[in-house]
Amino acid sequence: MPASQFPVNPSAQEGRYANVGEHGKGGRPRERKVEVVAIGTSTGGPAALQVILSRLPRNLAAGVLIVQHMPSGFTGFLAKRLNEVSSLEVKEAEGGEVIRPGLVLLAPAGQQMLVEMRQGQPRVLLTSESPLPTPFHPSFDALLFTLTPIYGSRCLAVVLTGMGQDGVRGLKALKAAGGFVLAQDEATSVVYGMPRAAVEAGVVDRVLPLEEIPQAIVELVGLGEIP
Repeated sequence: MPASQFPVNPSAQEGRYANVGEHGKGGRPRERKVEVVAIGTSTGGPAALQVILSRLPRNLAAGVLIVQHMPSGFTGFLAKRLNEVSSLEVKEAEGGEVIRPGLVLLAPAGQQMLVEMRQGQPRVLLTSESPLPTPFHPSFDALLFTLTPIYGSRCLAVVLTGMGQDGVRGLKALKAAGGFVLAQDEATSVVYGMPRAAVEAGVVDRVLPLEEIPQAIVELVGLGEIP
């Protein structure tokens, strides 16, 4: 069976917009409302992110947060490059930004990008501290652990090519809250480490080739007004 058709979580196949385990009367899946997309990646990530962000529409109805493992000093250049190829606004996070549709925030290397409710709005918090032990700064786990209490089932997580297991702990918490998870397949990954770890942990709903992930994001998130 092709990776793009592999039903990692069969219950998620009941509907593209169905929250796993959330069903209305008669067992019919409820429609989800995704308000934030969290993307985690490492080795091979810059090229994969260009593919995805270049294909997402300007009126995507969710904000996007990205954790890319990179040495300090390089994430700013990556954000500028991604902004050039995307119709969305892409920038390196500075801290304090409100998460909103049309805005893509890339975590700065050497810091944790977390999310907190401040003044009644979900905002980005940059810090050297982490909500859980991790060797990564930034860490996908750390981002997800702070996103989940705020967004729960309204969060879509995407695990892309990369080495290691960063994200698995955070994805387990997100799945317990009803979130939805996509993972890049092995054939299109430069290193099938992070996606494999997530799949083996049983927290992935759909495994897709890189080229199919942008459309899957659009289908799950939906479109809004042009910002």
